[in-house]
Amino acid sequence: MNRQAKCKTPRRPPPKKPPNSQKDPVGVYLRVRPLAAEDEECCIEVISGTTVQLHAPEGFKVNRNGEYKETQYSFKKVFGVSVDQMELFEHVAKPLIVDLIHGKNGLLFTYGVTGSGKTFTMTGSPGQGGLLPRSLDMLFNSIDPYQAKRYVFKTDDKNGVDLQCEVDALLERQRRDNALNISKTPSSRQRVDPEIGDMLKPEEACKADGVDEDSSYSVFVSYIEIYNNYIYDLLEEMQEDAIKPKWNGGGTPLRQNTEFTPPQSKTLREDQNHNMYVAGCMEVEVKSAEEAFQVFWRGQKRRKVANTRLNRESSRSHSVFIIKLAQAPLDADGDNILQDKNQVSVSQLCLVDLAGSERTGRTGAEGTRIREAGNINQSLLNLRTCIEILRENQMCGTNKMVPYRDSKVTHLFKNYFDGEGKVRMVVCVNPNAGDYEETLLVMRFAEMTQEVEVARPVDRPICGFTPGRRHRNQTSKEELSHRLEERSSPIDNGGISVLNGMALSLPPLPSSELTDPNDEITLPRLIEALQNRQRIRQMMVEECSRAANMMKSMLQELDSNLNSKENLIHEQNGRLAEKDRAIQSNKTEIERLEKKAKMQENKIIILQKTTKIYEDDKRSLQQELETRGQRLQRELSDKRRMEQRMQGMVSDTQHKWEKECERRVNAMQLEMQNKLWVKDEKLKQLKAIVTESKTPGRSDAPPRQTQPQTQPQRPSREERPSREKRPSREERPPAKRSASPSPLSTTTPVRPLHRRSRSAGGEKWVDHKPTSSLDLGTVLQPVIPNAIQVSTPSEKALSKCDRYVLTHQEVASDGEIQTKLIKGDVIKTRGGGQAVQFTDIETLKQELATVQSRKRKSSEGTLPSGDQTDGSWTDVETRCSVALEMKAGSNMGPGFEHHGITKRRKP
Repeated sequence: MNRQAKCKTPRRPPPKKPPNSQKDPVGVYLRVRPLAAEDEECCIEVISGTTVQLHAPEGFKVNRNGEYKETQYSFKKVFGVSVDQMELFEHVAKPLIVDLIHGKNGLLFTYGVTGSGKTFTMTGSPGQGGLLPRSLDMLFNSIDPYQAKRYVFKTDDKNGVDLQCEVDALLERQRRDNALNISKTPSSRQRVDPEIGDMLKPEEACKADGVDEDSSYSVFVSYIEIYNNYIYDLLEEMQEDAIKPKWNGGGTPLRQNTEFTPPQSKTLREDQNHNMYVAGCMEVEVKSAEEAFQVFWRGQKRRKVANTRLNRESSRSHSVFIIKLAQAPLDADGDNILQDKNQVSVSQLCLVDLAGSERTGRTGAEGTRIREAGNINQSLLNLRTCIEILRENQMCGTNKMVPYRDSKVTHLFKNYFDGEGKVRMVVCVNPNAGDYEETLLVMRFAEMTQEVEVARPVDRPICGFTPGRRHRNQTSKEELSHRLEERSSPIDNGGISVLNGMALSLPPLPSSELTDPNDEITLPRLIEALQNRQRIRQMMVEECSRAANMMKSMLQELDSNLNSKENLIHEQNGRLAEKDRAIQSNKTEIERLEKKAKMQENKIIILQKTTKIYEDDKRSLQQELETRGQRLQRELSDKRRMEQRMQGMVSDTQHKWEKECERRVNAMQLEMQNKLWVKDEKLKQLKAIVTESKTPGRSDAPPRQTQPQTQPQRPSREERPSREKRPSREERPPAKRSASPSPLSTTTPVRPLHRRSRSAGGEKWVDHKPTSSLDLGTVLQPVIPNAIQVSTPSEKALSKCDRYVLTHQEVASDGEIQTKLIKGDVIKTRGGGQAVQFTDIETLKQELATVQSRKRKSSEGTLPSGDQTDGSWTDVETRCSVALEMKAGSNMGPGFEHHGITKRRKP
């Protein structure tokens, strides 16, 4: 264990960064490309400047119910089909260029389905430059006056930048220029590719504000591609191979690039600041936007593209164009760059053109194209996975590991998602209905990416020198040169020739030949002539100086006039440019207002539709409310009727039970009176029997026993198990003793003065049997002779008869069906009608043979012996009881067996 720990290379601690709690969400922009043909079906509708609506095409069902589902997605900004490249650049890339100049990193990449316009958005076309050429133009327009000389900044192999002095930079320039002159001809160096000519219009040029004038800048560019998850340098110089053609990605190339040997893949490494970079990648220092774009186009021609069914020039790799800006402050004098590597600030902007996701079934890919599409889709899937895990970690507070290393794309840009700069994404979509499913996935991914937040980069520290050093140095240099010009002689070659011409007009010198050593005339004359010439020459010099001064003043005056005119012209040009900008801004404002008006019109239409829907809903709800109100009123009225009905039923039931209680009380009173009368009769019969037994020779029997002796004797109940068992009926008072009318009669009955004798056998019965009566199949059936059988009683039938009987069936307490015979007398009323006064009730009940028969009870109590059955007619007391009962019973019709056992009614 110790050995392994000793062999393991310790990881460098990460650099300490100032804490920054401020975070910005990933800026996601949407751009909709125009349809290829006007008759194509469109599935995307731009609702507002930040919202689009996705319509399902015809024949495509989204949910399981088979209904079309319309979804809306919101972005930071939505660019419709009429938006030009300049407006897109103003909102998306311009802030990133400003941050790049101020030392902050940035990442801008395009994402979408194949054929959605990603490469056009990033690169553009002649006259319609994309984000990349406009970014380069703005960068160089901003830092052009403050650029350092070539090779003063020099990149190393570890993603850093070194500084060189002016002498070393001069030697480096000479060496590179000599090598360049040997390798290339001047014509080849000055040739410009016609495909990239006039990418930008002069009036579209712009520059950033707030550029640090006390710093020197230098721009380095590099261009790589990620093909099949391998990194290749598109700017690497490759040697020609005359034997086999250049490797072209496995397919027929669109551009003729088959002269070079296959390139070598590059590796990703981590620098001392834990930033990822491509090791061995060529970085070219450029000094103008044209040169930078020329370098980009040289690598663009070597990028892997192929022809597919959906796109004529489909990108088969992810391309990354890196703009690296190195800046260092000037020294205290403001003349030279401060030779301190720690003061060098390096910022970079990555412009990424991701290859589009595609389905092989729609693109018709085969062979190598299938492998390329699989690698492209896999890398985009890894990017989506990383975004999802970042979002989950930030929103749910988890600490899952983000799989950056699963793909070269995510591994290269992991520093940006960890907080090394701003991240912006331009989602390009094709509104064609054929791309609906892929567009739906792209929309969901873009909407999810907006929820990821990236830490805001901190500003770089400012050096302690006084600002404005460069301006003071330039001003002092101009003043010094002006003073030197004033002090120096203004005589030029033309003035010297004038002086020489004037020198030829001087008086001639006298003869200076000496013949005598004592000659004192020649030398003084010569001296005088020379002095005269000197005096004339001095005068001529002064005259020439005056003329030169006059000429200089005239030239200065002319210069001042020229400068004033140039200033006037510049001022007029500035005013003209300002007017042009005002006109352009007015046009932009007019376009914006027109778009806003259209948007407002669309909103008005949507609001009108929504209002109509709400009004329909309101009407339907009002109708439903009215319906429910009516239903409630009906229910309330039904409730009131039900309450009234229930109150009536309660009052009727109360009245009925009151009458029933009164009837039962009267019946009980009559029953008790009958019992007393029966007891009296029994005592009298017992006395007669006792008297008869004492005088056996007496032949005449009591007259009250004649009637029960005529009844045929029947077998006992034990001998007839299936025979119908008929308990004794309730005692009733005789008709003569009843003074109160029947409770069922409605009018006062009238007793007829003369009735036919009942003993004569001429009584007629009304046999009322309802149709609902059941046939129980018993052996003993009630038989009433001389009766009129009806199912519903009528006044006509009652007028012909004297007696009335009703057959009623009900379920007893033990579950058996019992039959009640309710009998009464038919009485004429005072109004000329008929009334029925009920006088007797008989109960007929059927029992099974297994049930033990009940013991007969006399009117006083139980039978004398428990073993005696109902069929024992030999007992004297029993016979007396039967005789007395037949005597004291009510008037019954023939054919009925009437026993003397009384049975109490249930309350």
